[in-house]
Amino acid sequence: MSNPISKLGLGMLALALVAGCGSPGVPLPPSLELARPVSDLRAVRKGNTVYLTWSAPEVTTDRHNIRHPGPTEICRGLGTTMPDCDVVVAQIPFAKLPAATKAAPKSQLSYSDQLPAKLQAENSTSTVVYAVRLLNSYGRSAGLSNPAQVPAAPTLPPPADFQVQVTVEGVWLTWKAVTPPNDGPGIRYLYRVYRREAGATGETVAGEVGLAVEKEPRLLDHAFVWEKTYNYRLRVVTVVAQEKKTEQQVEGEDTPSVTVVAHDVFPPTTPTGLQAVFSGPGQKPFIDLIWAPNTEADLAEYNVYRREQDSQPVKLNSEPVKTPSFRDTQVLAGHQYFYSVSAVDVRGNESQRSEEASEQVPSQ
Repeated sequence: MSNPISKLGLGMLALALVAGCGSPGVPLPPSLELARPVSDLRAVRKGNTVYLTWSAPEVTTDRHNIRHPGPTEICRGLGTTMPDCDVVVAQIPFAKLPAATKAAPKSQLSYSDQLPAKLQAENSTSTVVYAVRLLNSYGRSAGLSNPAQVPAAPTLPPPADFQVQVTVEGVWLTWKAVTPPNDGPGIRYLYRVYRREAGATGETVAGEVGLAVEKEPRLLDHAFVWEKTYNYRLRVVTVVAQEKKTEQQVEGEDTPSVTVVAHDVFPPTTPTGLQAVFSGPGQKPFIDLIWAPNTEADLAEYNVYRREQDSQPVKLNSEPVKTPSFRDTQVLAGHQYFYSVSAVDVRGNESQRSEEASEQVPSQ
């Protein structure tokens, strides 16, 4: 007769052995080693150069680390989409990139393409489209990246003889005119001047002038600050009219940068309309002066000068005169006085003295 406890122990051991065996499950297919297509391709054009940037791939389409990377193809075509790689303009060999960091979570790749002059001339109102295709070491790819477009319109070289001059009116910028090509309807050109303060990273558009506006083009810049240093440069911009009244712009290459110090050595205008009036009998003698106010934004004060016959003018005011009026109380009976005034700006530049106004103090 068998022992039931022994049978129970053997059964439990058999169950434990079965439970300890791993189940193989559904077998996974091998990885195709196809890098996930780029989705952030960007294109920026300057002159005849198109600058492409994108994030380096990190995983395959089946979310594995890339183990068999291959080269990257740069594709170029015409239009706004790219169903297939029309023209391979370059093939970039694989290069090991530095590991990602918090400051740079994704490594960036780049390529610069030179647009052929013939392509620009024959497709002036069209769009050039780019895509990149990532191959593995077996020459296979998961497809093209997102498309990135730039205008195909031709650009013009920068003007010659770009010069900057500081004047009392502002900063004048002059250059030699550029003759635009006859590109037909839909394309126009303009000059664009940029200003950057010394030491700053950003720049500002100082102004624009149409290419056909003047035979001797120039631009007056008012939006600057005196006593600062600026760098100016100029480029010709191609403007392409698109459908639905939209426009695309392509900037040409820059002129050499010109540096100027906006040093204000320009005095205000000379005051006008000076009048001198004696106080009249029965009062303590004085002479009142009035004149037309100056309108300069940087006006600080006025100076008042007085002289007598056959003598040199002497400054009367010991404190700044803020308004266009002054009372001279230091007058003597029987004397004739000749007055003039000047204007002074916030940087201490003083104008010439005004035309004189005279007044006679009666004898007692």
